[in-house]
Amino acid sequence: MNEFLTHYAFLIVPIIKIAILVLLVLTVDAYLTWLERKVIAHIQSRWGPYRVGPHGLLQPLADGVKFIFKEDPMPAGVDKIAYFLAPFLTLMLALTSLAVIPFGPQRFTIWGYETHLGIADVNISLLVLFAITALAVYGVALAGWASNNKYSLLGGLRSSAQMISYELTLTLSVVGVLLLAGDFSLRSIVEQQAQSGKGLVSWNIFPQIIGFLCFFTAAIAETNRVPFDLPEAESELVAGFHTEYASMKFAMFFIAEYTSMITVSCLCTILFFGGWLSPFPVSWTFTQFLPSVLLIPFGLWVLYDGIRYETIFGRLLLPGVGTALLALGGALLAYPAINGYIQGPFWFFAKVFVFLFVYIWMRGTLPRFRYDQLMSFGWKFLLPVSIANVVLTAAAILIWGKH
Repeated sequence: MNEFLTHYAFLIVPIIKIAILVLLVLTVDAYLTWLERKVIAHIQSRWGPYRVGPHGLLQPLADGVKFIFKEDPMPAGVDKIAYFLAPFLTLMLALTSLAVIPFGPQRFTIWGYETHLGIADVNISLLVLFAITALAVYGVALAGWASNNKYSLLGGLRSSAQMISYELTLTLSVVGVLLLAGDFSLRSIVEQQAQSGKGLVSWNIFPQIIGFLCFFTAAIAETNRVPFDLPEAESELVAGFHTEYASMKFAMFFIAEYTSMITVSCLCTILFFGGWLSPFPVSWTFTQFLPSVLLIPFGLWVLYDGIRYETIFGRLLLPGVGTALLALGGALLAYPAINGYIQGPFWFFAKVFVFLFVYIWMRGTLPRFRYDQLMSFGWKFLLPVSIANVVLTAAAILIWGKH
Protein backbone atom coordinates (compact mmCIF):
# COMPACT_ATOMS: atom_id res chain seq x y z
CA MET A 1 0.00 0.00 0.00
CA ASN A 2 2.78 2.44 0.92
CA GLU A 3 4.53 1.62 -2.34
CA PHE A 4 1.34 2.36 -4.27
CA LEU A 5 0.82 5.67 -2.45
CA THR A 6 4.43 6.69 -3.01
CA HIS A 7 4.30 5.80 -6.70
CA TYR A 8 1.04 7.67 -7.38
CA ALA A 9 1.44 10.45 -4.82
CA PHE A 10 1.76 13.03 -7.62
CA LEU A 11 -1.85 12.19 -8.55
CA ILE A 12 -3.41 11.27 -5.18
CA VAL A 13 -2.18 14.30 -3.21
CA PRO A 14 -3.62 16.94 -5.61
CA ILE A 15 -6.97 15.07 -5.71
CA ILE A 16 -7.12 15.05 -1.90
CA LYS A 17 -6.23 18.76 -1.78
CA ILE A 18 -8.91 19.57 -4.37
CA ALA A 19 -11.54 17.65 -2.40
CA ILE A 20 -10.57 19.41 0.85
CA LEU A 21 -10.54 22.86 -0.81
CA VAL A 22 -13.95 22.37 -2.46
CA LEU A 23 -15.46 21.15 0.82
CA LEU A 24 -14.01 24.08 2.77
CA VAL A 25 -15.03 26.67 0.16
CA LEU A 26 -18.60 25.40 -0.06
CA THR A 27 -18.84 25.41 3.75
CA VAL A 28 -17.45 28.95 3.93
CA ASP A 29 -19.88 30.03 1.18
CA ALA A 30 -22.78 28.66 3.21
CA TYR A 31 -21.71 30.50 6.35
CA LEU A 32 -20.98 33.69 4.43
CA THR A 33 -24.71 33.85 3.74
CA TRP A 34 -25.32 33.52 7.49
CA LEU A 35 -22.72 36.16 8.32
CA GLU A 36 -24.11 38.53 5.71
CA ARG A 37 -27.64 38.21 7.03
CA LYS A 38 -26.50 38.70 10.63
CA VAL A 39 -24.25 41.70 9.91
CA ILE A 40 -26.83 43.47 7.75
CA ALA A 41 -29.48 42.72 10.38
CA HIS A 42 -27.34 44.42 13.04
CA ILE A 43 -26.73 47.39 10.72
CA GLN A 44 -30.50 47.72 10.26
CA SER A 45 -31.36 46.96 13.93
CA ARG A 46 -32.88 43.53 13.22
CA TRP A 47 -32.23 40.04 14.58
CA GLY A 48 -31.35 38.12 11.45
CA PRO A 49 -31.41 34.28 11.58
CA TYR A 50 -31.66 33.02 15.17
CA ARG A 51 -34.23 30.20 15.32
CA VAL A 52 -32.46 27.33 13.46
CA GLY A 53 -29.71 26.33 15.89
CA PRO A 54 -28.00 28.61 18.43
CA HIS A 55 -27.68 32.11 16.93
CA GLY A 56 -29.12 30.68 13.71
CA LEU A 57 -25.90 28.77 12.97
CA LEU A 58 -27.79 25.90 11.31
CA GLN A 59 -29.66 28.23 8.95
CA PRO A 60 -27.25 27.50 6.03
CA LEU A 61 -28.00 23.77 6.43
CA ALA A 62 -31.73 24.46 6.35
CA ASP A 63 -31.29 26.63 3.24
CA GLY A 64 -29.31 23.87 1.54
CA VAL A 65 -32.00 21.27 2.27
CA LYS A 66 -34.65 23.69 1.00
CA PHE A 67 -32.81 24.23 -2.29
CA ILE A 68 -32.36 20.47 -2.82
CA PHE A 69 -36.06 19.64 -2.34
CA LYS A 70 -37.52 22.78 -3.88
CA GLU A 71 -39.56 22.47 -7.08
CA ASP A 72 -37.38 22.88 -10.16
CA PRO A 73 -39.56 23.98 -13.11
CA MET A 74 -38.09 24.57 -16.57
CA PRO A 75 -39.69 27.08 -18.96
CA ALA A 76 -41.03 25.88 -22.29
CA GLY A 77 -38.90 26.52 -25.36
CA VAL A 78 -35.53 26.86 -23.58
CA ASP A 79 -32.25 25.71 -25.09
CA LYS A 80 -31.83 22.79 -22.69
CA ILE A 81 -28.07 22.33 -23.11
CA ALA A 82 -27.27 26.02 -22.61
CA TYR A 83 -29.92 26.34 -19.87
CA PHE A 84 -28.36 23.58 -17.76
CA LEU A 85 -24.77 24.48 -18.71
CA ALA A 86 -24.96 28.12 -17.52
CA PRO A 87 -25.11 27.53 -13.71
CA PHE A 88 -22.61 24.64 -13.87
CA LEU A 89 -20.18 26.72 -15.96
CA THR A 90 -20.49 29.72 -13.62
CA LEU A 91 -19.86 27.61 -10.50
CA MET A 92 -17.02 25.54 -12.00
CA LEU A 93 -15.14 28.64 -13.20
CA ALA A 94 -15.53 30.29 -9.77
CA LEU A 95 -14.16 27.20 -8.00
CA THR A 96 -11.38 26.65 -10.56
CA SER A 97 -10.05 30.18 -10.05
CA LEU A 98 -9.05 29.22 -6.48
CA ALA A 99 -6.73 26.50 -7.79
CA VAL A 100 -3.81 28.90 -8.34
CA ILE A 101 -4.14 30.76 -5.00
CA PRO A 102 -1.27 30.04 -2.55
CA PHE A 103 -2.61 30.08 1.02
CA GLY A 104 0.72 30.05 2.84
CA PRO A 105 4.49 29.80 2.43
CA GLN A 106 4.90 26.29 3.82
CA ARG A 107 6.00 23.33 1.74
CA PHE A 108 5.64 19.80 3.07
CA THR A 109 6.19 16.24 1.88
CA ILE A 110 3.48 13.55 1.73
CA TRP A 111 4.44 10.03 0.66
CA GLY A 112 7.65 11.41 -0.80
CA TYR A 113 5.80 14.05 -2.87
CA GLU A 114 6.62 17.69 -2.11
CA THR A 115 3.62 19.98 -2.14
CA HIS A 116 2.43 23.32 -0.73
CA LEU A 117 -0.66 25.08 0.67
CA GLY A 118 -2.51 25.38 -2.61
CA ILE A 119 -3.56 23.29 -5.59
CA ALA A 120 -1.30 24.43 -8.44
CA ASP A 121 1.94 26.41 -8.15
CA VAL A 122 2.08 28.10 -11.56
CA ASN A 123 4.73 30.68 -12.43
CA ILE A 124 2.13 32.75 -14.35
CA SER A 125 -0.64 32.17 -11.80
CA LEU A 126 -2.06 35.70 -12.04
CA LEU A 127 -2.51 35.38 -15.81
CA VAL A 128 -4.13 31.96 -15.39
CA LEU A 129 -6.52 33.34 -12.76
CA PHE A 130 -7.56 36.30 -14.93
CA ALA A 131 -8.04 33.99 -17.91
CA ILE A 132 -10.39 31.78 -15.88
CA THR A 133 -12.39 34.61 -14.29
CA ALA A 134 -12.79 36.37 -17.65
CA LEU A 135 -14.80 33.37 -18.86
CA ALA A 136 -17.43 33.92 -16.15
CA VAL A 137 -19.30 36.28 -18.46
CA TYR A 138 -20.29 33.27 -20.58
CA GLY A 139 -22.31 31.77 -17.73
CA VAL A 140 -24.31 34.99 -17.29
CA ALA A 141 -24.84 35.48 -21.03
CA LEU A 142 -25.87 31.84 -21.54
CA ALA A 143 -28.32 31.97 -18.62
CA GLY A 144 -30.02 35.07 -19.99
CA TRP A 145 -30.18 33.82 -23.59
CA ALA A 146 -31.16 30.19 -22.92
CA SER A 147 -34.09 31.06 -20.62
CA ASN A 148 -36.36 32.07 -23.55
CA ASN A 149 -37.42 35.15 -21.60
CA LYS A 150 -36.90 38.68 -22.92
CA TYR A 151 -36.38 40.07 -19.40
CA SER A 152 -33.69 37.47 -18.72
CA LEU A 153 -32.11 38.26 -22.10
CA LEU A 154 -32.00 41.98 -21.30
CA GLY A 155 -30.52 41.17 -17.88
CA GLY A 156 -27.88 38.91 -19.43
CA LEU A 157 -26.93 41.55 -22.01
CA ARG A 158 -26.44 44.38 -19.56
CA SER A 159 -24.68 42.05 -17.11
CA SER A 160 -22.26 40.98 -19.85
CA ALA A 161 -21.58 44.60 -20.76
CA GLN A 162 -20.88 45.44 -17.11
CA MET A 163 -18.51 42.52 -16.58
CA ILE A 164 -16.56 43.09 -19.80
CA SER A 165 -16.26 46.84 -19.10
CA TYR A 166 -14.89 46.44 -15.59
CA GLU A 167 -12.60 43.59 -16.63
CA LEU A 168 -10.38 46.18 -18.35
CA THR A 169 -9.92 48.22 -15.19
CA LEU A 170 -9.45 45.06 -13.12
CA THR A 171 -6.50 43.88 -15.20
CA LEU A 172 -4.90 47.29 -15.70
CA SER A 173 -5.03 48.11 -11.98
CA VAL A 174 -2.61 45.28 -11.11
CA VAL A 175 0.02 46.24 -13.70
CA GLY A 176 1.69 48.52 -11.16
CA VAL A 177 2.09 45.57 -8.77
CA LEU A 178 3.54 43.46 -11.59
CA LEU A 179 6.04 46.21 -12.42
CA LEU A 180 7.18 46.31 -8.79
CA ALA A 181 7.39 42.52 -8.44
CA GLY A 182 8.73 41.74 -11.92
CA ASP A 183 6.84 38.44 -11.88
CA PHE A 184 3.40 36.98 -12.67
CA SER A 185 3.61 34.43 -9.86
CA LEU A 186 1.36 35.20 -6.87
CA ARG A 187 3.89 33.51 -4.58
CA SER A 188 6.70 35.71 -5.93
CA ILE A 189 4.58 38.84 -5.45
CA VAL A 190 4.20 38.00 -1.74
CA GLU A 191 7.90 37.21 -1.41
CA GLN A 192 8.76 40.57 -2.99
CA GLN A 193 6.75 42.31 -0.25
CA ALA A 194 8.66 40.35 2.42
CA GLN A 195 12.14 41.44 1.35
CA SER A 196 12.58 44.28 3.83
CA GLY A 197 11.17 42.30 6.79
CA LYS A 198 9.52 45.48 8.15
CA GLY A 199 5.94 44.22 8.08
CA LEU A 200 3.20 46.31 6.56
CA VAL A 201 5.63 49.13 5.67
CA SER A 202 6.87 47.02 2.75
CA TRP A 203 3.44 45.98 1.44
CA ASN A 204 2.31 47.08 -2.03
CA ILE A 205 -0.68 48.98 -0.65
CA PHE A 206 1.48 52.04 0.04
CA PRO A 207 3.06 52.59 -3.40
CA GLN A 208 -0.06 51.20 -5.09
CA ILE A 209 -2.93 52.75 -3.13
CA ILE A 210 -4.50 54.06 -6.37
CA GLY A 211 -4.13 50.66 -8.01
CA PHE A 212 -5.75 48.97 -5.01
CA LEU A 213 -8.75 51.32 -4.99
CA CYS A 214 -9.26 50.78 -8.74
CA PHE A 215 -8.82 47.01 -8.38
CA PHE A 216 -11.20 46.57 -5.45
CA THR A 217 -13.86 48.80 -7.00
CA ALA A 218 -13.67 46.96 -10.33
CA ALA A 219 -13.69 43.60 -8.51
CA ILE A 220 -16.90 44.52 -6.71
CA ALA A 221 -18.47 45.24 -10.10
CA GLU A 222 -17.06 41.98 -11.51
CA THR A 223 -18.61 39.99 -8.66
CA ASN A 224 -21.94 41.81 -9.10
CA ARG A 225 -22.14 43.14 -5.57
CA VAL A 226 -23.67 46.34 -4.17
CA PRO A 227 -23.44 49.09 -5.36
CA PHE A 228 -22.77 47.40 -8.71
CA ASP A 229 -25.33 44.57 -8.46
CA LEU A 230 -27.08 45.43 -11.73
CA PRO A 231 -26.98 41.79 -12.94
CA GLU A 232 -29.41 40.97 -10.11
CA ALA A 233 -31.30 44.25 -9.67
CA GLU A 234 -34.47 42.51 -8.50
CA SER A 235 -36.25 45.84 -8.04
CA GLU A 236 -35.71 46.79 -11.68
CA LEU A 237 -35.60 43.74 -13.95
CA VAL A 238 -37.36 40.76 -12.32
CA ALA A 239 -33.99 39.54 -10.96
CA GLY A 240 -32.19 39.79 -14.31
CA PHE A 241 -30.45 36.87 -16.00
CA HIS A 242 -31.47 34.19 -13.47
CA THR A 243 -35.22 34.92 -13.46
CA GLU A 244 -36.12 31.49 -14.85
CA TYR A 245 -33.85 29.48 -12.53
CA ALA A 246 -34.95 27.76 -9.32
CA SER A 247 -33.82 25.13 -6.84
CA MET A 248 -30.14 24.09 -6.98
CA LYS A 249 -29.52 25.75 -10.35
CA PHE A 250 -30.51 29.07 -8.77
CA ALA A 251 -28.28 28.27 -5.77
CA MET A 252 -25.30 27.58 -8.05
CA PHE A 253 -25.25 31.18 -9.27
CA PHE A 254 -25.04 32.47 -5.72
CA ILE A 255 -22.50 29.91 -4.59
CA ALA A 256 -20.40 31.12 -7.54
CA GLU A 257 -20.92 34.74 -6.43
CA TYR A 258 -19.70 34.07 -2.91
CA THR A 259 -16.80 31.99 -4.23
CA SER A 260 -15.80 34.89 -6.47
CA MET A 261 -15.89 37.16 -3.41
CA ILE A 262 -13.42 34.81 -1.71
CA THR A 263 -11.17 34.84 -4.80
CA VAL A 264 -11.18 38.64 -4.95
CA SER A 265 -10.42 38.87 -1.21
CA CYS A 266 -7.50 36.46 -1.67
CA LEU A 267 -6.17 38.54 -4.59
CA CYS A 268 -6.44 41.81 -2.64
CA THR A 269 -4.56 40.14 0.22
CA ILE A 270 -1.79 38.77 -2.00
CA LEU A 271 -1.32 41.68 -4.40
CA PHE A 272 -1.56 44.62 -2.01
CA PHE A 273 -1.54 43.48 1.64
CA GLY A 274 1.38 41.11 1.93
CA GLY A 275 -0.47 37.81 1.54
CA TRP A 276 0.44 35.55 4.46
CA LEU A 277 2.97 38.05 5.88
CA SER A 278 2.50 39.41 9.37
CA PRO A 279 1.87 43.19 9.61
CA PHE A 280 4.52 43.32 12.34
CA PRO A 281 8.30 43.37 11.78
CA VAL A 282 10.06 40.02 11.79
CA SER A 283 11.93 41.01 14.98
CA TRP A 284 8.64 41.15 16.92
CA THR A 285 8.62 37.40 17.68
CA PHE A 286 6.04 37.74 20.45
CA THR A 287 3.34 38.39 17.83
CA GLN A 288 3.46 34.68 16.96
CA PHE A 289 1.25 34.09 20.00
CA LEU A 290 -1.59 36.25 18.63
CA PRO A 291 -3.65 33.21 17.45
CA SER A 292 -3.63 31.89 21.04
CA VAL A 293 -4.36 35.32 22.49
CA LEU A 294 -7.42 35.60 20.24
CA LEU A 295 -8.65 32.02 20.58
CA ILE A 296 -8.67 31.85 24.38
CA PRO A 297 -10.90 34.90 25.11
CA PHE A 298 -13.17 33.97 22.19
CA GLY A 299 -13.49 30.44 23.59
CA LEU A 300 -14.33 31.87 27.02
CA TRP A 301 -17.02 34.10 25.49
CA VAL A 302 -18.58 31.16 23.57
CA LEU A 303 -18.50 29.05 26.76
CA TYR A 304 -20.16 31.81 28.82
CA ASP A 305 -22.75 32.46 26.10
CA GLY A 306 -23.54 28.74 25.89
CA ILE A 307 -24.10 28.37 29.63
CA ARG A 308 -26.69 31.17 29.65
CA TYR A 309 -28.26 30.41 26.23
CA GLU A 310 -32.07 30.18 26.18
CA THR A 311 -32.45 26.82 24.40
CA ILE A 312 -31.33 23.37 25.52
CA PHE A 313 -29.61 22.70 22.21
CA GLY A 314 -27.60 25.90 22.55
CA ARG A 315 -26.66 25.07 26.15
CA LEU A 316 -25.34 21.70 24.95
CA LEU A 317 -23.58 22.78 21.74
CA LEU A 318 -21.99 26.14 22.54
CA PRO A 319 -20.11 25.10 25.74
CA GLY A 320 -18.58 22.21 23.78
CA VAL A 321 -17.43 24.57 21.02
CA GLY A 322 -16.06 27.04 23.57
CA THR A 323 -14.15 24.27 25.37
CA ALA A 324 -12.65 23.09 22.06
CA LEU A 325 -11.50 26.64 21.27
CA LEU A 326 -9.95 26.97 24.74
CA ALA A 327 -8.14 23.66 24.30
CA LEU A 328 -6.85 24.72 20.88
CA GLY A 329 -5.60 28.05 22.25
CA GLY A 330 -3.92 26.28 25.16
CA ALA A 331 -2.23 23.81 22.80
CA LEU A 332 -0.84 26.69 20.75
CA LEU A 333 0.61 28.23 23.91
CA ALA A 334 2.03 24.91 25.10
CA TYR A 335 3.67 24.07 21.75
CA PRO A 336 5.17 27.27 20.29
CA ALA A 337 6.42 25.39 17.22
CA ILE A 338 2.81 25.06 16.05
CA ASN A 339 2.40 28.84 16.28
CA GLY A 340 5.27 29.31 13.87
CA TYR A 341 3.74 26.90 11.38
CA ILE A 342 0.26 28.45 11.36
CA GLN A 343 1.40 32.08 11.16
CA GLY A 344 1.13 32.25 7.37
CA PRO A 345 -2.39 30.79 7.02
CA PHE A 346 -3.57 32.72 10.11
CA TRP A 347 -2.61 36.13 8.72
CA PHE A 348 -3.75 35.22 5.21
CA PHE A 349 -7.25 34.20 6.25
CA ALA A 350 -7.53 37.07 8.74
CA LYS A 351 -6.97 39.55 5.91
CA VAL A 352 -9.36 37.67 3.62
CA PHE A 353 -12.02 37.84 6.33
CA VAL A 354 -11.61 41.63 6.58
CA PHE A 355 -12.27 42.03 2.85
CA LEU A 356 -15.28 39.73 3.01
CA PHE A 357 -16.63 41.82 5.89
CA VAL A 358 -16.17 44.99 3.78
CA TYR A 359 -18.19 43.34 1.01
CA ILE A 360 -21.03 42.70 3.46
CA TRP A 361 -20.73 46.12 5.08
CA MET A 362 -21.08 47.82 1.70
CA ARG A 363 -24.21 45.83 0.90
CA GLY A 364 -25.81 47.03 4.11
CA THR A 365 -24.98 50.70 3.57
CA LEU A 366 -24.72 51.72 -0.10
CA PRO A 367 -27.48 52.26 -2.67
CA ARG A 368 -27.39 50.74 -6.14
CA PHE A 369 -26.05 52.73 -9.11
CA ARG A 370 -28.20 53.43 -12.14
CA TYR A 371 -26.95 51.55 -15.18
CA ASP A 372 -25.80 54.72 -17.00
CA GLN A 373 -23.92 55.79 -13.85
CA LEU A 374 -22.31 52.37 -13.58
CA MET A 375 -21.00 52.35 -17.16
CA SER A 376 -19.96 56.01 -17.06
CA PHE A 377 -18.02 55.49 -13.82
CA GLY A 378 -16.20 52.48 -15.25
CA TRP A 379 -15.24 53.94 -18.64
CA LYS A 380 -14.80 57.64 -17.82
CA PHE A 381 -13.22 57.47 -14.37
CA LEU A 382 -11.86 54.07 -13.28
CA LEU A 383 -10.24 53.12 -16.58
CA PRO A 384 -8.34 56.44 -17.05
CA VAL A 385 -7.23 56.41 -13.41
CA SER A 386 -5.91 52.85 -13.69
CA ILE A 387 -4.00 53.76 -16.86
CA ALA A 388 -2.56 56.83 -15.14
CA ASN A 389 -1.46 54.60 -12.24
CA VAL A 390 0.47 52.37 -14.66
CA VAL A 391 2.19 55.38 -16.22
CA LEU A 392 3.11 56.88 -12.84
CA THR A 393 4.44 53.56 -11.52
CA ALA A 394 6.54 52.97 -14.65
CA ALA A 395 7.93 56.52 -14.44
CA ALA A 396 8.78 56.11 -10.74
CA ILE A 397 10.60 52.84 -11.46
CA LEU A 398 12.58 54.47 -14.28
CA ILE A 399 13.53 57.47 -12.14
CA TRP A 400 14.34 55.71 -8.86
CA GLY A 401 15.31 52.36 -10.33
CA LYS A 402 13.13 50.27 -8.00
CA HIS A 403 12.51 46.68 -9.05
